[in-house]
Amino acid sequence: MLRPLILLLLSLSVLTAPGFVKDSVAASKEKFHLFLLVGQSNMAGRGKVSTADKTPHPRVKMLNKEGKWVPAVDPLHFDKSVAGVGVGKTFGTLVAETDKEITIGLIPCGAGGSPISTWEVGGYHGQTKSHPYDDAIRRAKIALEDGTLKGILWHQGESDAKPELSKIYESKLHELIVRFRQELDAKNVPFIAGQMGQFAERPWNDEKKQVDKAHHDLPKKVPATAFVNSDELTHKGDQVHFDSKSYRELGRRYFEAFKSMK
Repeated sequence: MLRPLILLLLSLSVLTAPGFVKDSVAASKEKFHLFLLVGQSNMAGRGKVSTADKTPHPRVKMLNKEGKWVPAVDPLHFDKSVAGVGVGKTFGTLVAETDKEITIGLIPCGAGGSPISTWEVGGYHGQTKSHPYDDAIRRAKIALEDGTLKGILWHQGESDAKPELSKIYESKLHELIVRFRQELDAKNVPFIAGQMGQFAERPWNDEKKQVDKAHHDLPKKVPATAFVNSDELTHKGDQVHFDSKSYRELGRRYFEAFKSMK
């Protein structure tokens, strides 16, 4: 009986010791900067994972599938079993290095193959058996209990490069941005859209060009938005998804765009 009592008293003394912070991810909500990662497979990432990709930065966390904060390592996303290196970890690491006082919280919500229509209230995506928009909002609100939303990263569009879909893509994208900002009470939160892959082996059709124009024109039409190009990036061999090196470079470009908006 004596030993358990001693252990209990010791644990209570640690919990009440000055400077002890129980299970915290940051000093305060203001110092825990959150970023929502949304879109389809090139946001979720399909790059080959290396040892470095599995090495976490001490101040970059991710909200896992169960809604818990854990060290951010690739794959961040969990939409499909093929999820791999994406843009998030590089982006988060670069943002963390701009200020030693902040911690970064990544909220991965990519859904491979998802058209923008599934990024609406009640939208369902059969490939991942998920509700991309509803799930992203739910996860973002869990994260917001601990931190402050600082940005939304978007990479999507290939699934809408079709005659009947590309014509309405821009209006749906603008509506999505408004909806995210209203739902998350973040009126002017930066929204950054990445350009789809430009691969010589797979030339763009007119529909893909129209979707790309919607991305490219965002900064001219919607406040607090930015566009990130995919110039000279390469694919992993499937003519659809970037390779790991290109994902890391794209993450750096997202960071540069975000930095320019501050």
